[in-house]
Amino acid sequence: MKFGAHISIAGGINKSFSKAKEIGCDTFQIFTRNPRSWKYKLLTDEVISEFKHNLKQYKIKPIYSHMPYLPNLASPDKDIRDKSISSIKIELERCDSLNIPYIVTHLGSSKGEKKEIGIANVIKTLDVVLEHYNGKCKILLENTAGKNQRLGSSIIDICYILTKVEFRDRLGLCLDTCHAFTSGYDLRQENVIELILSEIGECVGLDKLKLIHCNDALAVLGSGIDRHEHIGLGKIGDIGFINMLKDKRVRKIPFICETPVDERRKDKDNLEYLRFLLKKSKN
Repeated sequence: MKFGAHISIAGGINKSFSKAKEIGCDTFQIFTRNPRSWKYKLLTDEVISEFKHNLKQYKIKPIYSHMPYLPNLASPDKDIRDKSISSIKIELERCDSLNIPYIVTHLGSSKGEKKEIGIANVIKTLDVVLEHYNGKCKILLENTAGKNQRLGSSIIDICYILTKVEFRDRLGLCLDTCHAFTSGYDLRQENVIELILSEIGECVGLDKLKLIHCNDALAVLGSGIDRHEHIGLGKIGDIGFINMLKDKRVRKIPFICETPVDERRKDKDNLEYLRFLLKKSKN
């Protein structure tokens, strides 16, 4: 089973490989650019060449890119949607040049409009993005905690989008455990992971689930609050992750932590703890 973490690109994108290896990653996620800006620096031929060399040398894969935070696929504002379309297209180009196979994105917020309008905007936006795209990178839609009219708190809604986008073969799903829990999926109950997998399997097929963002939750069940916590120290607790890890289908999917880094634990500690829970789940 593959465990990894979100790795900082401070000091350069190619530093991410040694950082990932140092903490014991089998896989990892990065931002390829500043996540809080529309602006970005072009990737030089030298950076791209070194990245591809590192892919072969370190043999850590797959690598995931997370989209910046500003794009809003669901926005009722056409200018924002157009900027979002441009941003995703740019990220697809960057990831293709780096041989990164997956981009993770949030759906965004309907900003006061009905959910159905927001979902329609997401579908329309993704179709425009993918209409003339011939690369290999796939876009993974991530579930959300649901606060502030953010779309995607329901797995069924994401699956619906995956069935309605014309170029759906270029899409997949990323399941965030913290977001799932605070949107109402009680992962502490043994039957809930089965419910989630069944929803995905029946609607789009489990092969669409390409990544699990493995985060405990600081906030309570159904609160809609997106605050990540160290594995086992939040409201999901050991039992929630053990329930997931018991399922052999889940073990085929990479887990990536987006947990805090503080005096209690670092990323390496959370990865070690996940591996401990995996062993415990097999007993």
